[in-house]
Amino acid sequence: MKIAVVGATGMVGHVMLKVLEERNFPITELLLVASERSVGKTMQFKGKDHIVIGLEDAVKARPDIALFSAGGGTSLEWAPKFAEVGTTVVDNSSAWRMDPDKKLVVPEINASELTENDKIIANPNCSTIQMVVALAPLHRKYKIKRLVISTYQSITGTGVKAVQQLENEYEGVQGEMAYPYPIHRNALPHCDVFEANGYTKEEMKLVRETQKILNDKTIAVTATAVRIPVVGGHSESINVEFEKEFDLEEVRQVLRETDGVVVQDDLETNSYPMPRFAEGKDEVFVGRLRRDESQPQTLNMWVVSDNLRKGAATNTVQIAEYLAKHRLVSA
Repeated sequence: MKIAVVGATGMVGHVMLKVLEERNFPITELLLVASERSVGKTMQFKGKDHIVIGLEDAVKARPDIALFSAGGGTSLEWAPKFAEVGTTVVDNSSAWRMDPDKKLVVPEINASELTENDKIIANPNCSTIQMVVALAPLHRKYKIKRLVISTYQSITGTGVKAVQQLENEYEGVQGEMAYPYPIHRNALPHCDVFEANGYTKEEMKLVRETQKILNDKTIAVTATAVRIPVVGGHSESINVEFEKEFDLEEVRQVLRETDGVVVQDDLETNSYPMPRFAEGKDEVFVGRLRRDESQPQTLNMWVVSDNLRKGAATNTVQIAEYLAKHRLVSA
């Protein structure tokens, strides 16, 4: 397959290339695509040099699939141009997620909805992906009534500038700021910009995207998203109220049998998910499973995943794998 990686020079783009190589995706021709300032740079894939090209040249090359991680503005402008020449776009930005005509896909949950006519496919927000992977099988069995979510999010979700800010602060060096305050030895309850209702865009993504992916607008969702000085991945405290009664050991078994989920829930050995151990892995780690003793039919859980992998690059590549396997690409 002829594959284009748009935003190849960015943080997620680098991880995307790594995941494509690790999973041995069937590539006959690879196009590394970036903004004009990066055109002409050389990057390696499977030990071979590739020259970065611009978006216009990439569209002319008519790739089978274009994996986008170049920001919402670029996606809104260029994804339709790729789609017009028959390319299937899998987009990592928020540009198309809530478009009623576009599928919002986590392969373990709803890849079966994809057809050959879906030329622009949206990849959900990183914090949403890891959460719904763990929640979908529980929703099917017990039906979720309400979610109360608190996230503890890695600075890698902001990008290279944030990583540099933390390193500068750790070393006592003055530098460019990705955040309005220091992040070292701090926690910022401010992920993305604030909306009119007082919630941030990140918090509202958890609300809207969860309902769309699980195809259930009756689920009540409220969230608080916090940025912490961690690199390995996002962590989430999730309080889940079900419509049906559940058995705690049955919940553990359902999760153990779920593709892409690893249960780490042994208090005797202090086994529970942590971002330092999730980093570089594709799975969603679930632990601290316990009843909410303040109200019935309610579960507390702790969910951790590498936001650059399953939260972005890996989920994108898994969608591409599904398209290839089921011959849904027609460029």
